[in-house]
Amino acid sequence: MVTIPPSKAQSSGFDSEPSDFVPLTRLQAQALVKAHPVVSPWWVVLGQVAVGGLASLVAWLVFGESAARSVACGVLAVVLPAALFARGLTSQFARANPGAAVMSFFVWELVKIVVTIGVLLAAHRLVKDLNWPAMLVGLIVTLKVYWLALAFKRKSKPVR
Repeated sequence: MVTIPPSKAQSSGFDSEPSDFVPLTRLQAQALVKAHPVVSPWWVVLGQVAVGGLASLVAWLVFGESAARSVACGVLAVVLPAALFARGLTSQFARANPGAAVMSFFVWELVKIVVTIGVLLAAHRLVKDLNWPAMLVGLIVTLKVYWLALAFKRKSKPVR
């Protein structure tokens, strides 16, 4: 890989001090990527499904079927958009180039927001005896899985 030095025409005058920036070699970049593994968005979605199922089961055992159905609606309002988002971010289009990846992120984030609102409105219209506090508990408990994914991400490997 060749680094092209800036020409005099591109100089802004603000970077007159010498730079300490040294680009990584291919081996250094590969070691850095290996040392800091990425958590797949599908593991987060799977964790949300597991935690949401557990929350619905607890609600059913403690409060009955109506509360469990309401918690499940809250869980669905998080899991369905998160699955769509993960699918969009892992598609071939999102990996085409950095510009497409950024655009894909924003488009799928918008889709996620719209689907979340749609699921909440559909639950309001379609679920008989919807318990709003129970639905919000399901929604919040499932949203907290994002923090769990950060807390329990794979440990980085030592760089040799």
